[in-house]
Formats: sequence, structure tokens, C-alpha cells
Amino acid sequence: MSTTITSAPAENIQLRDARPSFFGLVRGEFFKVIRLRTTWIMLAVVLGVTILPYIILGYAPRRLADITADPLTFFYNVLSTGLSILRVFSGFFVLIVTARMIGLEYQLGTIRVLLARGVGRLQLLFAKLLTVVIIALILLVVGLLLNYLLTLILVEIKTGNLNAFSVLTSQFWSDTRTFVLYLLINTAVSILLATAAAVLGRSVSFGLTAALVFFPIDNILTGIMVLAYRVTGSDFWLNLTAYFLGPNLNQMPAVLTSGRVSSIGAAPIFFTDNGVTHGIVVDGTHTLVVAAVYTVIFAVTAIWLTWKRDIKE
Repeated sequence: MSTTITSAPAENIQLRDARPSFFGLVRGEFFKVIRLRTTWIMLAVVLGVTILPYIILGYAPRRLADITADPLTFFYNVLSTGLSILRVFSGFFVLIVTARMIGLEYQLGTIRVLLARGVGRLQLLFAKLLTVVIIALILLVVGLLLNYLLTLILVEIKTGNLNAFSVLTSQFWSDTRTFVLYLLINTAVSILLATAAAVLGRSVSFGLTAALVFFPIDNILTGIMVLAYRVTGSDFWLNLTAYFLGPNLNQMPAVLTSGRVSSIGAAPIFFTDNGVTHGIVVDGTHTLVVAAVYTVIFAVTAIWLTWKRDIKE
């Protein structure tokens, strides 16, 4: 008895492309992020610090007088405080998530496995960036809705009704949209900063450290430039601060809304002495251009290094 083994012609065999698709990579990145305990801890922190100011305001006796006497000013103060806190802590969140997501592949060496399966370097980078962008947008939308809901609750508790909202003008809502745009710009800058740092250092520790200390150093340098001006008497040092990223981001909402809305940490990067202005008085266009330049630098750095450098991890 004999057994004959036949095989189908090679032309009839259809081999499925085993390389991961772009959106398959995105799904994989989502899976990795949501499985990290630190992600949920950070989200809990963002939630807590968002709610905390409204709890404090709820127990402040004089806030009832603020709402009834000058409700528009009260709403502007709540807008500046609530959204500034959201901006700061959502910025920290995306910095940490981005640096971990990109740096961890290099640190663990898993990037070599992914590249060996046919994933392109830039394809992997863009998949990670899209994942972070989607997460950041969800966080901002939830944060904005939470701030609005907490404001409704606060006014209801303090006054027993929502009549105070009738004073909100079209200018207020326009300023609110400007602040939301500012949040998006700040988020984009933070994501690309962390991306450039993680790609440059090729490790979580370097990426986290460089991304988290960038803005504090940026703002500390402003104080050093002021000190250098006082020692030398030259405006050159003060003029430099007009091109630092951190101070420009801090000033952005104020200059875009003519001072009606401010941001936490928005210290002037110029000052007046005996009627003479020292340093460069920035406007909204200036802050937007500076932010755009830094954004391009971070993006080009991350893309170029990812594309050109060999993977030896």
C-alpha cells in the first residue's frame, strides 16, 4: 500500500502578509498603555487635582458674594484656575506616557523584534504618536466636561440656582475657545518634546528626565537672565527670555485674550523701571510663532533620529 502526498500548486497558495498594519500597531500601543498601573495612577491624580479647587471654593464663604456681586469676574477666575490646572497636570501626564511608550521599546530591546517583523521605524513612531494624541484628546475632552460640570455644581450650591450663567457674554465664550486652543497647543508641544527626548536618549530614564526638567529649567533660566541684566545692565539678557518656550507658553492665554484670562505661572518676561520697558514685550503672534518653532524642532529631531540612526539596542 502506498500513500501519495500531493501539494497544491504554488500559484494557488495565497500567503497572508504577516507584517503588522499601522492601526494594528496603534491597537497594540493602546493595549500596553492601559495595562500599565502607572497610567491609572496618573489619571487618578489628574482627576483629583481637577476636583480639588472646586471643593475648596465650595467651602469658601466669600465666594457667594463673588458670584452675586460680580459673576463675570468670578467665571473668568474659575476659567483661568480650572483650565490652568488641567493644562499643567495633563501636560505632565502626556510627557510621562509619551516618554515611557517610546523609551521603553529601546530600553527593553523590543524595538528590534518589531523591526524584524517588518515594521518600519517611522511607521512605529507615528503609531505611538497617534496613540498618545488620541489619549490626550480624550483626557482634554473629559477634563473640560468635568470642569464645566463642577462649575455648574458650585454655582448651584452657592446660589441655589444657575441664574449667574446669564451674564456670560460672547466674549467670554470666545476667550474660553482660545484657552481650549491653548490647551491643544500645550499638549502638542509636550508630546513632541517627550518624543524627541526619548528618541534622543533611547531610554525611559533619559526621556522622562529630559522631558520633565525642560520646562522648570526654561523658567529658571528666565530668573538667571534677569539677574544677568541687573549685573551687566544690558537688555540682551532680557531679550533672550522672549524666545524661551516655557515663559511664552505661560504668557500665551493672557496675550491672546488681552489679559482677560491668565495661566498659572504666567510671570512677565519683561519689566518696567522708571518708565522704561526692559526686555521684549511679547504679543499673541509672538508666542504662537515661538511655540511653532519649538514644535518643528522637536518633531524634526524625533523623525530624523528615528529614520537615520542604527538600532543597536
